[in-house]
Amino acid sequence: MRRGIAATALVATLALAATACGGDTKDDGGETKAGGELSGTVTWWDTSNEAEKASFQKIAEGFTAQHPKVTVKYVNVPYGDAQNKVKNAFSSGADAPDVIRADVGWVADFASLGYLDEVPADTVKKIDAEFLPQAAASGRFDGKTFAVPQVIDTLGLFYNKKMLADAGVQPPKTLEELKTAAAAIKAKTGKTGLYLRGDDSYWFLPFIYGEGGDLVDAKNKTVTVDGPAGVKGFKAARDLVASGAAVTNATDGWTNMQTAFKSGEVAMMINGPWAVEDSYAGEQFKDKSNLGIATVPAGSVKAGAPQGGHDLAVYAGSKNTAAAHAFVEYMTSQEVQVRSAKELSLLPTRTAAYEQPDVKNSEMVQFFKPAVDQSVQRAWIPENGSLFEPLKVEYTKAVTGASSPEDAAKAAGAEFRKILKGWK
Repeated sequence: MRRGIAATALVATLALAATACGGDTKDDGGETKAGGELSGTVTWWDTSNEAEKASFQKIAEGFTAQHPKVTVKYVNVPYGDAQNKVKNAFSSGADAPDVIRADVGWVADFASLGYLDEVPADTVKKIDAEFLPQAAASGRFDGKTFAVPQVIDTLGLFYNKKMLADAGVQPPKTLEELKTAAAAIKAKTGKTGLYLRGDDSYWFLPFIYGEGGDLVDAKNKTVTVDGPAGVKGFKAARDLVASGAAVTNATDGWTNMQTAFKSGEVAMMINGPWAVEDSYAGEQFKDKSNLGIATVPAGSVKAGAPQGGHDLAVYAGSKNTAAAHAFVEYMTSQEVQVRSAKELSLLPTRTAAYEQPDVKNSEMVQFFKPAVDQSVQRAWIPENGSLFEPLKVEYTKAVTGASSPEDAAKAAGAEFRKILKGWK
């Protein structure tokens, strides 16, 4: 890994030297001199899901209409494999993409390793003036901006309106109400109340936030996942399954959850705006108006959902940085964001986009925007993404009953401290 990092740093140094020495000549990647017409190839690794990727590929290819001499090479990389795959490509420099779609939790990590090119100053000014502040924060590291926010999201409670109506219940506002509603749904329809995803630690966050806690306290460099709120969070998740209010699975949670919800085997699930389009494809939601979304049920302290989303960033070793940055600006433009909101119910990161008719008329976007405004920002530290793997292991053990909540919290805390060296 260190050899790869050194190689990347060398690439960046050479690029800077070339610029200082009049490096506005055309390079191997096809980048045209400053002020000239863009050309060459821009390879984009996109991590969008099956329901989204066709739309994003078509949008990406539209960049060529503006820049006929630029070819966009679209590559869809499964989200679960993307973080490691991107790191491997960047560290070796072999077949690395020019542009990546990065989970907001990855940007600080990639930037700290020297993998990302800084966002041009004029674009940074636009981000500061035109983008949601909480979205902009995810693209910054060490006082510099390395990524442009593409979409922002959070989690909500998806529910089948007909199934809840048949059971005579309203969307639950607390976990206790959720258990009561699930019991009524089982009694009236024979179906389960909730599918709780048990193989992804992102789904644990509403439980620890709901108890007033967090994974870490970055300001004081303290691990808090194993504190009292963390233990309560693990207990709350396990209690939903143990009580029969929810079902879960330790593997392939996304597919199992979506299948159960779309077919009507469960009445509710916790998910984000990226799941809206896929949910509409289910037999239960041929009538789109049957899909309802509410705030994630509160724990004993509050309702809390994480701020998520994706940013676009340029590889520091790219041979076509001018075209790559122009592509990022195009993909995060207001026009593209409004189109994504209309076609995929994804939330824009540009403030003014919410005033556009296609965004105003999106019921799903209009629900999720206030939820995003109240969502909890994660610690934008380089180790952010690395914490989620050990947390996933312990969350899965706790929610399936393979480990006690206390042991899961303790084990997660121990693993966090190995990653966050020197933290309390």
